[in-house]
Amino acid sequence: MDILSAVLLGLVQGLTEFLPVSSSGHLVLSQHLLGFEGSNLALNLLLHIGTLLAVLIYFRKDIAQIAISAISGQGEIDGRRWVIMILIGSIPTAIIGFTFKDQFEALFLQPRLVAVMLWVTAILLLASDRVKLKKVQGENITVLRSLFVGIAQGLAIIPGISRSGSTIATAIFSGIQPEKAARFSFLLSIPAIIGATMLEFKEIAGVTAADAPSYLLGTLTAFASGYLAIDILLKMVVKRKLWKFSIYLFVVGLAGLIFI
Repeated sequence: MDILSAVLLGLVQGLTEFLPVSSSGHLVLSQHLLGFEGSNLALNLLLHIGTLLAVLIYFRKDIAQIAISAISGQGEIDGRRWVIMILIGSIPTAIIGFTFKDQFEALFLQPRLVAVMLWVTAILLLASDRVKLKKVQGENITVLRSLFVGIAQGLAIIPGISRSGSTIATAIFSGIQPEKAARFSFLLSIPAIIGATMLEFKEIAGVTAADAPSYLLGTLTAFASGYLAIDILLKMVVKRKLWKFSIYLFVVGLAGLIFI
């Protein structure tokens, strides 16, 4: 793969992984338009590693506070509770991922279906902005809510369903405050991305020396653009402006159905 194509795909991955527009959906459509055959799992995984680094660095203070609190039992936040809720939310994601891995991978070869799934994401975002928020004191992330969000994250393996969009929307539907919903969604993505990477690590190990420079630049681009996307999304969630992404998703989905 040439450097320009890898960088473009890295930019697409970084922006769409965290902006609620589906990174997998955009990668499928982008690779199809750029003329790539197959799903190119090695590159997809490396680009996800780039966005994983973006999450770890952007939320480094949150992660540090949770870790310190979980170990010491002290601090402004209940670190042990956050760890438990993240682990609970990761369970349905892992079950869905392992059970339907082959079926989901096959969907990467169906760009028209991906375009339709972009519309599903758009509807979720529109609905989440219309949810009336209740005043909540203290923690509002419960076991049941964590499970719901984890199920949404598992189903977001379907290309075209935004992981960030579906998990944030599900969290808001269940009663979690928007800003906390976004932060929980990002932190929940960490074990999911690590798990997916470990599951398909053999794909990364098979990258050739000729492709290494392109893949590295693509990964770095995904990291930089992903970091920027996190900051943008947090502000949009707080302002209840996710509906703006729905307009974009409807347009892209329609374009995918027409031109692919």
